[in-house]
Amino acid sequence: MSPITYAWLFLAGFGGGFIDAIAGGGGIITVPALLAAGLPPQIALGTNKLQSSCGTILAVWSYARAGLMKTPWLRLAVALSFLASMGGAFAVSVLSKDLLKQMIPWMLATVAIYTAFNRRFGIHPGKSKISPLVFAGLFGIALGFYDGFFGPGTGSFWTIGLVALLGMDLRHATGYTKAANLASNLGSLCIFLAIGSVNFPAAGAMIAGQIFGARLGSGLVIRKGSAFIRPVFLCVVFAMTLKLMWDAWGHH
Repeated sequence: MSPITYAWLFLAGFGGGFIDAIAGGGGIITVPALLAAGLPPQIALGTNKLQSSCGTILAVWSYARAGLMKTPWLRLAVALSFLASMGGAFAVSVLSKDLLKQMIPWMLATVAIYTAFNRRFGIHPGKSKISPLVFAGLFGIALGFYDGFFGPGTGSFWTIGLVALLGMDLRHATGYTKAANLASNLGSLCIFLAIGSVNFPAAGAMIAGQIFGARLGSGLVIRKGSAFIRPVFLCVVFAMTLKLMWDAWGHH
């Protein structure tokens, strides 16, 4: 790779880290950047897991220090996400993603429309509709496996679940989401490393950008709160929906 390519990967890492720390979905920037740099798809996915994990670690640390991770049973959700994502990453080699590619954009579109029309979404804490233990078990297994197997929209699904089912405000939901996302990133990364699907020089360039982006994004969340997160969350979900729809049907 040329120095210019590494510079572009640094910038993509910065943008991905910034978006990821606020609303998730940084992969809509980083995965296309890795593919454009000439990496094969499986290596691009593995490299993306490594670089995004580093940015997410920094965001998680910032949120933990700000007291946004004191939710009951969060550790269970983290543990299950880690284990389930390993199963998801392993399943990539034996199962077809074609059905998921066509289903997920519609699911994300539903999330975006629900959020857009529910103006109070996540601004203030609401009532819990499900036990935190049940939520951690169900979402930890389901979204952990999904993140290892396919991935796009994982953070958005966590956030919408936390706000709609556990009654969290967006600020605390973002902290919980980052912790669970980090676990599933690390779990699937273990599999990608084991099969040699990581390009370390490309990951290094993106990690440098991720560190700056994640620090800036998490700082804004902590200072500005839920009202700031909502429009960014909406923009990311809409952008991801459009991109996935194009990937699924745009080439036919």
